[in-house]
Amino acid sequence: MAAAFSIRLADYADAADAAAIVQVLDAYASDPAGGAEPLSDFAKTHLVAELGARPHAFSILAFDGAQAVGLVNCIEGFSTFRCKPLVNVHDVAVMASHRGRGIAEAMLREAERIARERGAVKMTLEVLSGNEPAMRLYQRIGYAGYQLDPAMGTAQFMQKWLD
Repeated sequence: MAAAFSIRLADYADAADAAAIVQVLDAYASDPAGGAEPLSDFAKTHLVAELGARPHAFSILAFDGAQAVGLVNCIEGFSTFRCKPLVNVHDVAVMASHRGRGIAEAMLREAERIARERGAVKMTLEVLSGNEPAMRLYQRIGYAGYQLDPAMGTAQFMQKWLD
């Protein structure tokens, strides 16, 4: 039987929540699925204040008792085609010790609830093609590749660093 865990919206002004966000995101960044490099000292110091300064950002935390074990960071965007908000799931992180227990799914369901409250028309996320457990989860709960016209194919996530 899986251990009980709790899920809730993070409070960026709360020092314990701020520490939990940095701790879980740093563990994720250090994992191969997150790039295998810990967060920079700058990110560790400024991340939560910068999230808090953005009214369209919100984070979901998961706890096993008092221990932070999961994090979902979301940033609201805008769908021009539908003229409504959308929510991009920017990070989904579960501590290695707690994977496979339904924590990511529970956090994503809470993120979806909040997105619906905000009037969002859709949620988006990106995932590495080699992260098969995450791919299976996302597909199982309704995420699919983005396409407008099948003849044009599916969208590809791209990036260009500016710093």
